[in-house]
Amino acid sequence: MANRLYNKQVSPKGYKRGGEVKRPGKVRSFFGKVGKKIAPTFGEQFSDAKKKGKKTFTSTRDDKTKGKLEYSTKTAAEVKAAKKRLTNRERARSGDTSKQLSEKGAAFKLARKSGKKTFTHKGKKFSTLLKGEKPNKIMPELSGKTSKKIKKFIGA
Repeated sequence: MANRLYNKQVSPKGYKRGGEVKRPGKVRSFFGKVGKKIAPTFGEQFSDAKKKGKKTFTSTRDDKTKGKLEYSTKTAAEVKAAKKRLTNRERARSGDTSKQLSEKGAAFKLARKSGKKTFTHKGKKFSTLLKGEKPNKIMPELSGKTSKKIKKFIGA
C-alpha cells in the first residue's frame, strides 16, 4: 500500500514517480508550438539548419546581435574528426598554425640537422642539445700500451 501512494506522488518538476511522464495540457502545447515558430531556441535553429543541409545559419535568439552572427552547423565532434584526417601540411595551408614550428624551432631544427653545436636566433646563441642530453666528449688519440689500458678501462 505504501508503494502505491509513493508512485502517485508528483515531484516538483511535474514528473510522476514510477516512470510516468506528465504531458503538457492543450493550452501549453499550443503555445509551445507557436513559440517554436515565432522564437525558436538556438538548438532548434541549429537542428533545422542541419536538416536542410546548410553549412551556416544566423541565430535570431540573441537580442544584442540578432541575425548578425553566423554559426556553423558542424558539431564539435565533427570538427575534431575532420582535424584528425588532415595532415600538418594540410592544416598549415588552411591557416591553422597550431602544429607549425616557430622561427626559433625551425632554426633549431636546421642547425641540429646540419650537425652544429650552437645556433644564433635574434642575436642570441642557443645550443642544439635536447633537454637532458649530454654533449659528446671527444677522446684524444693516444698511442702505445698505456692507451690500450686507458681505453679498456674507460670502455671506449
